Amino acid sequence: MRRLPFRRLVSLATLAVVGAATLGTTAACGDDSDAAAGSGPVTLRLGYFPNITHAPAVVGVEKGIFKEKLGSGVTLETKTFNAGPAAIEAIFSGALDATYIGPNPTVNAFSKSKGEAVRVVSGAASGGVALVVKPEITSVEQLRGKKIATPQLGNTQDVALRYWLKEKGLKTTKEGGGDVQVVPQENAQTVETFTSGAIDGAWVPEPYVSRLVNAGGKVLVDERDLWPDKKFVITNLIVSTKFLKAHPDVVKKLVEGQVAANDFVNTKPEEAQQAVSDHIGKITGKPLDVKLIKQAWPTLEFTNDPIASSLKTGLDHAVAVELTQPVDLNGLYDLTYLNEVLKAQGEPEVSQP
Repeated sequence: MRRLPFRRLVSLATLAVVGAATLGTTAACGDDSDAAAGSGPVTLRLGYFPNITHAPAVVGVEKGIFKEKLGSGVTLETKTFNAGPAAIEAIFSGALDATYIGPNPTVNAFSKSKGEAVRVVSGAASGGVALVVKPEITSVEQLRGKKIATPQLGNTQDVALRYWLKEKGLKTTKEGGGDVQVVPQENAQTVETFTSGAIDGAWVPEPYVSRLVNAGGKVLVDERDLWPDKKFVITNLIVSTKFLKAHPDVVKKLVEGQVAANDFVNTKPEEAQQAVSDHIGKITGKPLDVKLIKQAWPTLEFTNDPIASSLKTGLDHAVAVELTQPVDLNGLYDLTYLNEVLKAQGEPEVSQP
């Protein structure tokens, strides 16, 4: 949806005629003035990926957790994405108010907007990423001359692969050249291109790691092994700064939904796994095999902590592979509402970076 210009030079008589419907449309389009006044219903447009790494979002939508926490005064609209850069473009265009997303697109959004566009308000998940290759590939040196897929140029997995290869002395280019050809493609294509021999491996999130393994591949690198305590942010929750300023009460309710969704995922894993299967089926037309979800589940940790230190390290990696410029991350995190929610539930608070 395009954001429409709105001026408050409208008489009270006109507002009385137009009524609540117009006020609702204005709020949905993100007008700061009326939103700040708290008038009319609000629409929250939330993005996420149909991946196991986004299980809190998937479960939160499927089980009605977000809808319950947001309440009757907020209409929830959802949209799914394949990779982070596309979701960020939706934030920039005004088509999205909040999204679950990986760390590198988060940094890119903050950088491109000079620290104005987005804020991280919660974590969601850690882990769940690996490099899967043909079984005959047993070392990094054997990747020379091979084609390795990632979800999208500049996304979190793309940066992780390029940096790991650089550390091992192998060069890559944005155009797909170098010692190893990095081939950005949609995750849904990866199993087919892997089995056909068009690619030799892929650095991807779950459930695609498990799918590739089941298609005959093997894990060459479990990304958890590259991080301190095996923890790194794979998914966090960001909101548009404009929406945050206009609707802080709605953002707090969204964070309440995130915390509740994570609690559901962690305390009722079997129900959560079935919910992920069902919901992905509604999106793609085919439910994800619950056995596949169970296979992938242990590689993930669902946490409300955004693990800010790993995001900073990821930024350093992106700079090293020349996919971004150095960025001052001061102001990126606003964990106020997360800590209010956690404190109210007697849970440990998360340190503000």
